[in-house]
Amino acid sequence: MSELPSHSVLSPSRRARFLAVLGPGLVVMLADTDVGSIITAGQSGVQWGYRLLLLQLALIPILYVVQELTVRLGIFTGRGHGELIRDTFGPFWAWISAAGLAVATIGALLTEFSGVAGVGELYGVSHAITLPMAAVALLAIVATGSYRRVERAAIIIGLFEVAFLFVAWAAHPDLATMATQSIDIRATDPEYLYLVAANIGAVIMPWMVFYQQSAIADKKLRPEHFTAARWDTAIGAVVTQLVMAAVLISAAATIAPHDSKATLTTVGEMSSALTPYLGFQFGRLVFGLGVLGAGLIAAIVTSLALAWGLGEVAGYRRSLEYRPSQARWFYAVYAICIVGSAVAVGVAPNLVSLNVGVQVMNALMLPLVLGFLILLAVKALPPAVRLKGVYLWVVVAVAAVTCALGVIGGVGGVFVS
Repeated sequence: MSELPSHSVLSPSRRARFLAVLGPGLVVMLADTDVGSIITAGQSGVQWGYRLLLLQLALIPILYVVQELTVRLGIFTGRGHGELIRDTFGPFWAWISAAGLAVATIGALLTEFSGVAGVGELYGVSHAITLPMAAVALLAIVATGSYRRVERAAIIIGLFEVAFLFVAWAAHPDLATMATQSIDIRATDPEYLYLVAANIGAVIMPWMVFYQQSAIADKKLRPEHFTAARWDTAIGAVVTQLVMAAVLISAAATIAPHDSKATLTTVGEMSSALTPYLGFQFGRLVFGLGVLGAGLIAAIVTSLALAWGLGEVAGYRRSLEYRPSQARWFYAVYAICIVGSAVAVGVAPNLVSLNVGVQVMNALMLPLVLGFLILLAVKALPPAVRLKGVYLWVVVAVAAVTCALGVIGGVGGVFVS
């Protein structure tokens, strides 16, 4: 049960089942590469060249291991993450977990809408226009009363992130320099470790755990879907980290050789820094599409994660299969997240400077997030799929090392700054 799914799941006889299951893993992974993550990857490339590139690739199996646990929990318990914590450990710990989710969601949403506003400004459109338009579009997508419609819309939006692969290709990176720098690990430098923490926090986020487990429960996936759901998660993990690597490569190939001290805190700064080397029209269009896709899909996923998570803890009706009139609190939480974040960014647009800091905050929350996830996988799952034996200790070791890097790098970087 612990290894990546076998190739047989993709045989013609099982392809229809896979396509039916495809969605939660891919959606959450596309949302993982949100605006804050893009800024973090870009800053990593500018400040350290390709020295953080191997980290992006090393995070693929770690990301898969973490999110695969949400697949197990969602399929074999039929319950969302918050509900499972409440039933297993009690309401107090459920509310603690929900509070962490709320903090992570708010931080993420501020960066997403800042990114959307930044894309508009690239084309001279005021955030007074782009933010309301984005908010209305996101409200309309979720108001359909159908999980599958929301999922399809999110995937279409998120696929705009593939644009970053074209940006990396157009940057023409020097492969010899990439190979040399990628193995030059600066493990004793606090600023390097700070960005290590930020990149870890940009990949493993509390709302991802809540979203995927709740989405699987809402989609009513069953044990026979387990293998296909794991493939969904594995493919998503590879795609999202290739996008992160592409952003880092683009920045390292174009900006770093000319200004390694550049500070990228906004979409505009990244676009301005990249376009002289990619061509103004091409660079701005492709980069803008990638950021827009990243920001919008992440706004959907993070808001839904909080609406699901609070519902699972508080006990209100929660499902995209209900109309807004049937699940008022669920849709109200989603709407408050979207509208509130759009208004906050409109009033205080400089909040985008929090981008890297938000990712570090996610890294500091990893012990709580991964601790609950592993404990649930040990206590709440049926014996046949419960974490045990060698794989349990592998997961614990991976989680411990990831948490240690995130916390040590985050705390150390805060003191240095």
